[in-house]
Amino acid sequence: MALRTLSKGKTLGLFSKFHQQIRGLQTFTLPDLSYDYGALEPAISGEIMQIHHQKHHQAYITNYNKALEQLNEAIAKGDASTAVKLQSAIKFNGGGHVNHSIFWKNLAPISAGGGEPPHGSLGWAIDQHFGSMEKLIAKMSAEGAAVQGSGWVWLAVDKELKRLVVETTANQDPLVTKGASLVPLLGIDVWEHAYYLQYKNVRPDYLKNIWKVINWKYANEVYEKECP
Repeated sequence: MALRTLSKGKTLGLFSKFHQQIRGLQTFTLPDLSYDYGALEPAISGEIMQIHHQKHHQAYITNYNKALEQLNEAIAKGDASTAVKLQSAIKFNGGGHVNHSIFWKNLAPISAGGGEPPHGSLGWAIDQHFGSMEKLIAKMSAEGAAVQGSGWVWLAVDKELKRLVVETTANQDPLVTKGASLVPLLGIDVWEHAYYLQYKNVRPDYLKNIWKVINWKYANEVYEKECP
């Protein structure tokens, strides 16, 4: 009897601590874009950008906020079963928000420098680790095209190894799931919703053209911040 009471008390204590942590989490709101929906044409159509931002990204935010509220309620009630079930929804939708927030910053209209190769330390690091910008683009395009189902292809810097790496993640898994030392510099969404209307679900065509509007200036800024 004493053991059961002790076990129950320990569980409630853990729930109380977890509840305090959850209460500290904030809900998400849809970030504004720094360019108009049609500003990336012809590489990415204004219609796709509007649907992608207003519908898909907003859906991840709405579902994350709802799951977070439900998790807060479940923990307050000591409902461990419901709390566990909600973890996948929080990971998926929270990851969708995190990934898309990076994605929008990784894009820029041609008039604002989109597609211009990086200068400074990132350009030098790309040549050192991949041989050339052309080889990096070919590698990321190939790995992005090869993603089974839906996911992302990333250019990242490994802060521990001090080198650039290309990684892919499934569904809406954020890059951190591949390693805590990985910092995303560039993420390309290879879910169908990113290209289906314009490219008729031909992913390689989408991956060929998106490089025309990649914001290498932003990627370089992140790289220099992480690897001064």
